[in-house]
Amino acid sequence: MKSFLGIILLLFITISATVPNSKIKEQKTINGTWELISHYIYDGTNITDTIIEKDTGGRQIKMYNNNKVMWTRIVPSVSAEWFGYGSYKTTEDRLFETLEYGSSSMMEMMDSIEVFEFELIFNNDSFSQITLDSEGYRVHSENYIRID
Repeated sequence: MKSFLGIILLLFITISATVPNSKIKEQKTINGTWELISHYIYDGTNITDTIIEKDTGGRQIKMYNNNKVMWTRIVPSVSAEWFGYGSYKTTEDRLFETLEYGSSSMMEMMDSIEVFEFELIFNNDSFSQITLDSEGYRVHSENYIRID
């Protein structure tokens, strides 16, 4: 009887050790749905201003999946539509987005910018995409939280 209980206990410990704990598991991918919560304005290095997205009356959602990106933005006080679709690639500290098509406002920007390159700060449930100037200084960031 003792050996039977010992085997059951050993089996329980073995199974418990091999089953992943969902609370410990971290998502290390940008795949998912994200909502813009704020913008930072930089003086090159330091944050000089913060704009909270809900204070603008707008909403922006981005979705990344299988190397594809899609985003949409609405600002009720502005009549222009904003959306885009394309592909993306990340490295440890960079996000590259190549848009295939978008709203007319976005298509105008795409005439002069082929690949959008951002500094990327990624923290599993949040990320910042930071626009850099031609000398590599920080200008502006969009800050997102994961919503799925």
